[in-house]
Amino acid sequence: MGFHTFDPERAERLEDASRYRWCSGEELLSLLSAGPAETIADLGSGTGFYTDLVARHAGTVHAVDVQAAMHERYVEKGLPDNVQTVTAPIDGLPFEDGALDAAFTTMTYHEFSGPEAIGEIARVLAPGGRVVVVDWTRDGRGADGPPIEERHGLGHAVSALGEGGFVVDHAVSRTETFVCRARLEG
Repeated sequence: MGFHTFDPERAERLEDASRYRWCSGEELLSLLSAGPAETIADLGSGTGFYTDLVARHAGTVHAVDVQAAMHERYVEKGLPDNVQTVTAPIDGLPFEDGALDAAFTTMTYHEFSGPEAIGEIARVLAPGGRVVVVDWTRDGRGADGPPIEERHGLGHAVSALGEGGFVVDHAVSRTETFVCRARLEG
C-alpha cells in the first residue's frame, strides 16, 4: 500500500463537524478513556479536529502529523494550552520509550499501517497503554474517504496490532469505518 497524506490545500474539510457521523466525540472519548493527568498522542492529527476534543479531557496531547502545513493551519486556528504539535512520521516518533499513556488515530491508519509504525507506537506507549484506531474500511462503498484500494479492513488492524504486542479488546466493523481499541501487553 502506497503512503499518501491528506492534501493541506483541502484542510478546511478536516474542520467539518459532519465528520462526527463517522466517529462521534463521545465515542472517541469513551474508547480512549482519557484521564486528566494523561499524556496522549493524536497520530495523524491534521488541523486538530479531534485533538481539541481530547485535550479537554487529558493532561498533555501531542498533535502528531507528518505535514508541517497541517500544524501551521492548526496554530492559525488556535492551539489549546495543553497541546503540542509534533511534525514526525508515525514510524519515527520523537518520544521516549513508554512516554505516552494512550494514542489514537482517526481516519489516518491507512496512511501509516505498516509494522514499523505499529512497533513505534508500542515503543512510546507505557505498559498497559491504549491505542484507538478509527479508520475507513475496505468493505465500505468508498463514497467518502480515500479510495477503497487504499483502505484496510478491520482484520488488518486487529492482526497488525496483535503482531505488534497489543491485546485487542474492542473491534467493530461498520458500514464505512471500523473501530479497534487495544492495550499494550506488559
